[in-house]
Amino acid sequence: MQDNPPRILLVDDEPDNFYLLEELLKSQGYDTLTAASGTEALAIARNELPDMILLDVMMPGLDGFEVCQQLRMDGGLQTVPVIFLTALQDDTSRMRGLELLGDDYLTKPINHKLLLTKMASLLRLQQMRSRSVPSQVNEQTKTQLSESGNINQILAEKLRLFVPEQFLRRIAPRGLESIQLGNVKEEEIAVLFCDIRGFTGISESQSAGETFKWLNGFFTQMNVCINPNNGFIDKYLGDALMAIFDRAGLKAQDALTAAVMMQQSVKEFNSNLVEYNLTQPIKIGIGIDMGIAAIGALGAEGRLDSTAIGDVVNTAARLQELTKHYGCGIIVSKATIARLDRPELFYLRWIDRVTPRGKQQAQDIYEVQGIATQRAIAEPILEPGVQAWQAGTI
Repeated sequence: MQDNPPRILLVDDEPDNFYLLEELLKSQGYDTLTAASGTEALAIARNELPDMILLDVMMPGLDGFEVCQQLRMDGGLQTVPVIFLTALQDDTSRMRGLELLGDDYLTKPINHKLLLTKMASLLRLQQMRSRSVPSQVNEQTKTQLSESGNINQILAEKLRLFVPEQFLRRIAPRGLESIQLGNVKEEEIAVLFCDIRGFTGISESQSAGETFKWLNGFFTQMNVCINPNNGFIDKYLGDALMAIFDRAGLKAQDALTAAVMMQQSVKEFNSNLVEYNLTQPIKIGIGIDMGIAAIGALGAEGRLDSTAIGDVVNTAARLQELTKHYGCGIIVSKATIARLDRPELFYLRWIDRVTPRGKQQAQDIYEVQGIATQRAIAEPILEPGVQAWQAGTI
């Protein structure tokens, strides 16, 4: 007897048939399992993983054909040999059994010698396949993994054109396959909104293609200012952009430096207006705030977007709108000023204490006039003067 004899699952709703088949198979060194219905057969097969199934067709509930169909749909059982043992002798039933990928179809009364010969042949064939397939599968798997790895690498590189690396680290911490709705993290960031002034009037005088061309040129220059200062563009909003700065301890410093560079870069862009068929210089307004936001994958299962959500985002957008009212290039919140690592590097001017649209609490807002080569003399005098004005003492 073999050390590990093949296990054969017998499926029949007639107890007498069990007895005869069990005795026959045990005499040949097989182990047997029995099931009196199709449902029971599937449960036993999934738990015990038999080497072969001898399957009756006519049974209450699930018949043999339905059982075979479910076996062939089960990744763990689809290759298990199945021999139909049935009283149905018509060609239609026989064809049905073969169409469902049954390995053989024997009619009752069963020729025991024929059954044993077929069983032995199928088991030997299954054993030969199990020895040869792994090496083939290994080679195929290596090729597939290699191809899959290359494809994933290409996809990842292309995805970075649409989703910044800083976002991918948050929404896909274990590679592209790990992207899912709800991958989110709360953290402190600085948010910058930049908007082009008079965009509607400019675009009305151009074709859509011309507008696309100069917008791409403009955004390219803005990106050159943002990326070197440890920021990344979250999204383009037609004639505007939203950028995020997340470097530990230097978020505010990075955001203000980028904003000043962006204003300077616009002057360079305006020196090439003829190239873009523009008749008037481009002007921008920038708003910056700092605070806690949720960064992650937002949307629905079928369509996700990477973004940041929080009051800091709304406030930065409102401050950008205020640049129109006050005629400033850059307006930042007091919360941002308070987090500057080296405030002496910037020329800062207090503007007003306002309640931005949609907000309930008033806050101090400041204009960033540029980067200082030395600390402005007026700065120590300015803050006490502002405080006195707010207190009504002057």
